[in-house]
Amino acid sequence: MDFSFTNEQELWRKTVREFAEKKIKPRVREIDTNKKIPEEIIKDMGKLGLLAPTASKEYGGADLDWTMASIAAEELGRADISLAIPVLYLVEAAWGFILSKYGSEEIKEKYLPKITKGKAFCGIAVTEPEGGSDILGAAKTKAEKKGNKWILNGEKIFISGIRESSKWGGVHLTLARTNPKTAHKGFSFFAVPLKDSKSIETTLFEDMGRMGTSTGGFTMSNVELPLYHLIGEENRGFYYAMEGFSAARTLIGATCVGAAEGALELGIDHIKNRKAFGRPLASFEGIQFPLVEHKTNLESVKLLTYKAAWTMDRFYKENKGTHHDIAIAAAMTKLRAPVRAFEVMNEVADWLGAVGYTKEYPVEMGIRGVRSYSIGAEGTMNIMRIIIARELLGKDFLPYK
Repeated sequence: MDFSFTNEQELWRKTVREFAEKKIKPRVREIDTNKKIPEEIIKDMGKLGLLAPTASKEYGGADLDWTMASIAAEELGRADISLAIPVLYLVEAAWGFILSKYGSEEIKEKYLPKITKGKAFCGIAVTEPEGGSDILGAAKTKAEKKGNKWILNGEKIFISGIRESSKWGGVHLTLARTNPKTAHKGFSFFAVPLKDSKSIETTLFEDMGRMGTSTGGFTMSNVELPLYHLIGEENRGFYYAMEGFSAARTLIGATCVGAAEGALELGIDHIKNRKAFGRPLASFEGIQFPLVEHKTNLESVKLLTYKAAWTMDRFYKENKGTHHDIAIAAAMTKLRAPVRAFEVMNEVADWLGAVGYTKEYPVEMGIRGVRSYSIGAEGTMNIMRIIIARELLGKDFLPYK
């Protein structure tokens, strides 16, 4: 058992950290205020291999494994505590991987080289107006094969990257029913382009946080797609979606660790230098003991996160383990990471005092941003509990059967 990182992994961390500290961190407030990631940052991320890095090299990716992908996620979270850039990163890393692994040659050649250069976007579209977590019961979007085309109708909502995809181009991997007579085996996955489609109407929401990456929805009215826009096999879409969600949940853990560590470092610097009653704040046990608890909690989350990444690498690189192993590890990571990160940021805001309630410090951006992960992104906290319970007890005890 070895908990150390390899020389290659340490070099990658150093490279991403230096890039993020120089190019991203000084502009986080600008990104949050302007609600947009500057094009030059996107371009530079593409050059460094930080856009859909888990995609195949054949199509412009870096074939990054999940440990390396998690290291990058952690460092981006540390630099951008608002989590806007980390969200963009993890969405493309998770779903770019699924597109690269299961997409047709035509769809990969058409979009992946652009996605990895920041000239197109790759997202996920599962949630619908009548429900997000209850995919099997709430999903109304349908796809029907007619001749040499697929026809899609339905609505997706609370989807990341609507503005980016509409402006840059690209695809959202969209779940649709292709066999209404079956449950999870009746869904298929499609690469749906939003830009310049007369049959798609988009809408945007204003989130409370992670302002640099957009959220919205889109409605499809008889959207026609070539047959090659089907991802993988017909009626296997649910499985591809779950595979992608496990990847995204692992990367969420890493971004939360990075953002929380960044906040904690800011807080430690403050309590060492700020004095009260003639002593540094760091001298008081009322400050020290919470610091110790939060640091220990963060370390446990980091171990969960990198165990999940290791589990994925073991499966994809060595063909060891199962998707079930990945699902439970990723769900445990997602269950703990956002909560622990929020607790850290909330504590640091208390240490800062009145200034912590202002925009003079970035902690308020982190508090707003990290809440998206526990509220619903890639599954609510209770869905993580259901997944873990399912793996521990078996499907016979599912509450929704």
